[in-house]
Amino acid sequence: MKIAVVAGNGRAARKIISEAVSRGLEVTAFGRRDNNTDAQHYVKKDIFDLTREDLAGFDAVVDAFGAWTEETLPMHSTSLAHLSDILSGSDTRLLVVGGAGSLYTDASHKLMISEAPDFPDDYKPVANAMAKSLKELRQRSDVKWTYVSPAAEFEADGKRTGEYILAGEEFTVNSKGVSVISYADYAMAMVDEIVKGNHIRQRISVLGK
Repeated sequence: MKIAVVAGNGRAARKIISEAVSRGLEVTAFGRRDNNTDAQHYVKKDIFDLTREDLAGFDAVVDAFGAWTEETLPMHSTSLAHLSDILSGSDTRLLVVGGAGSLYTDASHKLMISEAPDFPDDYKPVANAMAKSLKELRQRSDVKWTYVSPAAEFEADGKRTGEYILAGEEFTVNSKGVSVISYADYAMAMVDEIVKGNHIRQRISVLGK
């Protein structure tokens, strides 16, 4: 299986790449900077410069793009729209490293956790930008997308336990009452989804046991 990872030098992206390579997948990473990944192939290219030809022939493309400043937050939407446009109508699946803020508080799906009174103000701009990009992605019936939200606590240096809980649109906690997952376990869940392809045009969420 051949996959591409866009924005491949990010921390979550590197974990996904390492997990995929360890399972025998052929990985091409795309990034703006010099290669800092375990991918077998690397292309130095900005996400907005990618073309349909660049992503042709892959079974799946992982979008690991992230933006954190006020000026760059709109790029969550514009970058995802660009990738969707160049994958439109193809059989290549698009898997997005998403956010947790857009998960719903309950099964009614009326309130996102980022809209709840106790959601930290510092995280609202990023959560809102990512929620907007997900809302736009939901309108794309021409792309085989899957949006993968992590737990509320997304631990960059957490251990790979080899276990995770697969959940859906609602905010979920584990048996200890917490919502947490390491980048390494998230990467395992992402690669599982790449291989299985069970949730086309769906948002799923994953958290640690």
